[in-house]
Amino acid sequence: MVLIKKNLFISLTFINILISINPVSAQWVQTGLNSGNINCFAVTGTNIYAGTNGGVFLSTDNGTSWTAVDSGLTFHSVTSLAVDSTNIYAGTNGGVFLSTDNGTSWKAVNTGLTNTDVSSLAISGTNLFAGTNGGGIFISKDNGTSWTAVNNDLTNSDVILLAVFDTNLFAGTFANMGGVLYLSTDNGTSWSDVTAGLPSSKTEPLAVRSLAVADTNIFAATALGISLSTNNGTTWSNVTGVPSSYNFPFMVTSLAVSGTNIFAGDNFDGVFLSIDNGVSWKAVNTGLTDTDVVALAVSGANIFAGTQGDGIWRRPLSEIITNIKDAQYNLPIRFYLQQNYPNPFNPTTTINYSVPKSNRVTIKVYDILGDDVATLVNEEKPVGNYSVNFNASKLSSGVYFYRMQAGSFVETKKLILMK
Repeated sequence: MVLIKKNLFISLTFINILISINPVSAQWVQTGLNSGNINCFAVTGTNIYAGTNGGVFLSTDNGTSWTAVDSGLTFHSVTSLAVDSTNIYAGTNGGVFLSTDNGTSWKAVNTGLTNTDVSSLAISGTNLFAGTNGGGIFISKDNGTSWTAVNNDLTNSDVILLAVFDTNLFAGTFANMGGVLYLSTDNGTSWSDVTAGLPSSKTEPLAVRSLAVADTNIFAATALGISLSTNNGTTWSNVTGVPSSYNFPFMVTSLAVSGTNIFAGDNFDGVFLSIDNGVSWKAVNTGLTDTDVVALAVSGANIFAGTQGDGIWRRPLSEIITNIKDAQYNLPIRFYLQQNYPNPFNPTTTINYSVPKSNRVTIKVYDILGDDVATLVNEEKPVGNYSVNFNASKLSSGVYFYRMQAGSFVETKKLILMK
């Protein structure tokens, strides 16, 4: 009898060791604000800020604990956050607030902001932009001390998104009959419509909720899925290949990037991941009991998801990305030729491509005169995702083109050799 108890003790101890080695945290874990509506995140260094319907919260320990930081924040419905060095900005339905002490105290900075229903914020260099519901876009060049409207060419004043990539400022607007995605390359002085190719329908008018950039690719989240642009928004193509058993791609609200990995948050079906620039997606929801995800953020080795009603959730990036690479996930659903990386390059670069069905594939490189200078692929390829390296050490600096052909599929992209 004693022996049985001893063996039982040893067995239980062994089980406990296994649990500690393979913890339950190898999934989504709720880390705070359990009954809160999370609208947005901002990350700076080791600080993670969460904007909620009840103010701003700060975590300095990787999301393990959260503290309210809202002294002076007289409007607590925080729709957007932006960080610039030691300045933290919060957009609310009562204007813009500024904190210079990590959120310990806030002050309103709304002079000249004739519409204080702020839905989005973005920072470009020394300029701060605010998008409003019904008042268009405003710019501040003095940390919010004063504001000026920048609405020339902007025909829709309901701005739900602002995003900055390099010197490009994007503005997403909403309307019952369909919104518009605008681009400004001169800090809002002028705007151009870059909506071509973005999806809309009679029941789901266009509304771009989030933009994210990975390498030279820009991804847009809409109510009808995810679109990709490789030319700064001039044209868009749909890249929403997900299992038909999910409601996704409907109501994609948020995007986040970690290296070349793209995460998408959906109002109904949680979080999805693509490791191939949107060619294919897979749900990564283990442990996530609230799949109404409206905000995503990557901080250090973790990804955070903000939900509507069930607070903040955290999951290790390494666990998601390692376990996602199974054979079923990697099967592509369409032919796809990715932009080479790096680009420009010297003297080698990598080209990734996808083959959804067995086919003879050729990839050739041409100079600017159209002469064939290299054949990278010329063989029958089964279904799969592939990479090929191009060594241009024997070529001169300049612009080249590479073309993939597989049956009726033909696509050409530009690469730049800089020695």
